Amino acid sequence: MSNSARLALLGPHGLDAGGIESFVTALRASCAVGDVAAVILRLAAGDERSLTARVKQVAPVAQEHGAALVVACPGFAGDLAAVAIRGGADGIHVDKPRDLKDLRGRLRDGRILGAGGLETKHTAMEAGEAGIDYLMFGGLYPDGVAPDPETVRARAAWWAEIFETPCIAVAAAPDEVAPLCATGSEFIGLESALWLQDPGAVERAQRVLQEMAA
Repeated sequence: MSNSARLALLGPHGLDAGGIESFVTALRASCAVGDVAAVILRLAAGDERSLTARVKQVAPVAQEHGAALVVACPGFAGDLAAVAIRGGADGIHVDKPRDLKDLRGRLRDGRILGAGGLETKHTAMEAGEAGIDYLMFGGLYPDGVAPDPETVRARAAWWAEIFETPCIAVAAAPDEVAPLCATGSEFIGLESALWLQDPGAVERAQRVLQEMAA
């Protein structure tokens, strides 16, 4: 089966103002060597003004390389959609979402609404019915624990076979890229530990995706 999956880069959990500059440098280098479709920026909670400022620093770097910037901020009680819009991001990512229909109504003009952290097939299907643009399987939990890679692979394969809504299947280790690509997922996510210190990891993952699509 031919598969033209694209890459999505996940930022580290809890990225704060002090880490933005080095993140932007790494992101620019990584986007230059691979076909990066999206960047998921996982910010540390703060006030809306400071979060918006962080988004404004990152958005142009992703977008100038053709990647969409999607903002996540676990634990943030404010208006994440407003932060994303004012910061110039392309959309937001929410984990274990409860108010997807409301967010879908607010994110207009082609802005992206993505969801992850869904532990059951039922909640995944509910998210799909709410009109999200993608569903993410895998990715480190905020405490740094990685989900079971076989569970991620199986869930992504199930979703990709049945549903039209695209999914991101996240690799937490280099040897997970090829099996996840084989699921038929539209996007393969790379955890920050894979690429943040090594842009070459993006190039290697890109090569795997191209070989799988051949």
